[in-house]
Amino acid sequence: MASIIKRNNRFCVVYHYLETDGQRKQKWETFKNMTEAKLRLKEVEYKEQLGTFIVPRCKTVNELMDEYIALYGRNKWALSTYNANTAVIRNYIRPIIGDRKLTEITPRFLERFYQQLLKTRPVINPKIGRPHAEFVTTGTIKEIHKILRGSFNEAVKWELIEKNPALKVNVPKHEYAVRDIWDAETLFKAIDLCEDETLKLCMHLAFACSLRLGELLGLSWDCVDISEEAIQDGHASVLINKELQRVSRDVLAVLDKKDVIYAFNMQKVETKTVLVLKTPKTKSSIRRVYLPSSVAEMLVEHKKKQDFSREAFGPEYKNHNLVICGPLGMPCEHGTIQEKLNSLIKKHNLPKVVFHSLRHSSITYKLKLNGGDVKAVQGDSGHSQSSMVTDVYSHILDEGRIRNAQLFEKEFYSKNRPKPDEMAEENVVPEQSEDLAKLIKLLSNPETVAIIKTLLGKNER
Repeated sequence: MASIIKRNNRFCVVYHYLETDGQRKQKWETFKNMTEAKLRLKEVEYKEQLGTFIVPRCKTVNELMDEYIALYGRNKWALSTYNANTAVIRNYIRPIIGDRKLTEITPRFLERFYQQLLKTRPVINPKIGRPHAEFVTTGTIKEIHKILRGSFNEAVKWELIEKNPALKVNVPKHEYAVRDIWDAETLFKAIDLCEDETLKLCMHLAFACSLRLGELLGLSWDCVDISEEAIQDGHASVLINKELQRVSRDVLAVLDKKDVIYAFNMQKVETKTVLVLKTPKTKSSIRRVYLPSSVAEMLVEHKKKQDFSREAFGPEYKNHNLVICGPLGMPCEHGTIQEKLNSLIKKHNLPKVVFHSLRHSSITYKLKLNGGDVKAVQGDSGHSQSSMVTDVYSHILDEGRIRNAQLFEKEFYSKNRPKPDEMAEENVVPEQSEDLAKLIKLLSNPETVAIIKTLLGKNER
C-alpha cells in the first residue's frame, strides 16, 4: 500500500516494489501539494490492484521518454496531442539525445542541442512528401522544449533527478506568423460567387459562429436550435460539444478510444487512420454560440434539403445526423472543404487564405463591433483563456484603446481647453493691462518718440 508523507513543505507518495531479483525496495515521489499527491496515491493503488503498475526507473533520456509516455502521456494527452508528441519524440529527441544519461542533461546541454537543431534538416512531412522548411524551425524547437520540460518535471516528481534542467534554458525565440484573413467585403463577395451550397453554408457558419473546421464538421442536428420560436426571439443557437477528426488507428488502440464518441466505418479497412467524432480538447471549447437570424434561416432550408435527400436515397443514405455531410450522409473531411475553398479562390482570383482564416475574420469583427468585449468573444471562440484572444488579436484591441484616448479627449479635455483668442488674452496679466495701454498711447506721441531718439543717440556716443 502507498502512503503520503510531508517532507520539507512537499508531499511525498511512498510505496514499496519488488526488483527483478525479488529484492523489496521503497520509492518516493514528490509533489508540490496534497491534491497532486492524493491523485498519484489513488493511481498507484488502482494500478497495483489491476497488476499494471509500472515503477518509474530510468537512466537515459530514451528510458525517461518511455516512462513519460506510459505514465503521463496516455493519461493526459488527447488523441491528436499524443500523435504529435510521440512523433516529435521519435523524430528529434530519441535519435539525437536519446542515449544520453539524465545526469548529463543540463541547461547548457539543452541550449546547445537547440542551436544544433537550427542547423538540422527536418524530417519529411508524410502528408506533403517533403519537409516544411530547410531546417528545423523555431516552432518545432518550441514543441521539443515543451515535451522535455514536461518529462523532466515528472522525473523530479519520481525523484529520478533533483532539478528540472529545462526550466532555465534560453529557447530560440519563435515568431508567430500573422495569418492572412479576408475582410467582410471580400468574404461576402466570395460567398456570392460560390456555387457550392455546402461550402457556402460552411463559410457562413465559420464566420457567424467563430467555429473551427473540426467543430463545424462534427456539428449534429440534435445540437442545433432553429425552432421558429428561437429564431423569432433571437435565441437560435448551436451547441459545440464534439469535433470531427482523423486519427491514427494505432493511437486509437493505445489510448483505448480515449475521448472518442463515435468511430465511422470507412470502406477501406486497410487505411492507417479513421474518422471519429471526439470530445473537444478543452472544456472551454464546449459552448453554445448564438446564430444571426439569417444564418438560422439558412440552416432551416438546409435541413429541408437534407431530409429530402435522405428520403430519396432510402437505405443507401447513411444517416449520422450531421449538419455538414456528403450526398449520402457520410461525414465531410477537412481536406474536402479546403479543396472546395481553394477552387473558389483560384477560379475568381481571390486573396489566398485557408478555411481557418474565416474563424480569425469572425473573431476580428466581433472584437470591433462589440467594443472590445474580450470575454464575450472568448465565449464564442472557445479559447481557454482570454489572454489567447488578446495576444492574437492585439492589433484590433489597440484600435479600441486608441479610440478610448480619442473619446476621453472629446468628453473631458477638449471641452475645457481655452480657445486661441482666449489664450492670447490670458497671457496678459490683468493688473498690468491699464499700464500697458498708457505706455502704448505714450509711444504713439511724436514728442515722446523724439525724446527717446535723443537719449539713444547720447548712449551710442
